[in-house]
Amino acid sequence: MWEAYAALGANLGDREASLREAIRRLSDAQGIEVRRISRIYETDPVGYTEQPAFLNMAVALGTSLSPLELLRAMLGIEKEMGRVRDLRWGPRVIDLDLLLYEDVGMETDELTLPHPRMGERSFVLVPLKDVWAGEEAGYPWKEWTTEDAMKREGIRIWSPEGTAGERS
Repeated sequence: MWEAYAALGANLGDREASLREAIRRLSDAQGIEVRRISRIYETDPVGYTEQPAFLNMAVALGTSLSPLELLRAMLGIEKEMGRVRDLRWGPRVIDLDLLLYEDVGMETDELTLPHPRMGERSFVLVPLKDVWAGEEAGYPWKEWTTEDAMKREGIRIWSPEGTAGERS
């Protein structure tokens, strides 16, 4: 099995339920094993800001699928869950992004690996750090995951009661 990392986000409907359902569907998919799941983070929207806050997570996956097969499986889950792509960076019931697949680098019309903008987005890098397989000292994006970076980027550990607390 290959190791891959994916980011999940939702800001419409029951956001936590959408994230958990996407993880369940990933787990049930042929050739995909969910190995590690991050905490849930609430984040301010980026790009198009006139929308509700997002809940974001990351997962570490084991997979026998190729990068394109994995991407297509993730896009299928988005579609099954009602994802509509009508506004770039707009509101969504679920968003699944393939971030990394082993040390594969590729650039096609369908898929770019590593994800081209992940290194600039704390809302991706903070949850990714939770599931990173390497040692923390080897995490390449440490400067994007500090408490100051989280505060500057509007990222908080989420709890349904509205108070900061760890969840897994």
